[in-house]
Amino acid sequence: MQVVIGSDHAGIELKADLVDMLAARQVEVHDCGTFSSQAVDYPDIAELVAEKVLDLNCPGILICGTGIGIAIAANKIPGIRAAACLTPEMARLAREHNDANIVSIGARLLEKETAREIVNTFLYTSFQAGRHQARVEKLKTLERKCRERS
Repeated sequence: MQVVIGSDHAGIELKADLVDMLAARQVEVHDCGTFSSQAVDYPDIAELVAEKVLDLNCPGILICGTGIGIAIAANKIPGIRAAACLTPEMARLAREHNDANIVSIGARLLEKETAREIVNTFLYTSFQAGRHQARVEKLKTLERKCRERS
């Protein structure tokens, strides 16, 4: 399994913990930064991760203070469905129902163990398709309409 990960300065410690956890599980991790505690702008990290997720066709993990801003930024990239998750249940449903390809978490809101559970749930849950497929197709149609308008 391959995974792309990135965080802003607020998430750097949690990112390091998650990279270690994933590496211990033999997951190939593509780390898009940041690599220091110096302030960076989360949209820049979101773009790097989103583009790599699309290039590799693999899941991604984004981390900022709340998980909200970085998810909003990632969702500006066509083809990305980033879900900000506070619980493993949210991560499961984001994958099963929405075919999310990036999970976004808040380093200032979650304990490390909860963050690990969210990431594990996200990575090892599959899209159910079925009745959810039509909804995901509608999301793709909205995305195409927006691209055509611009």
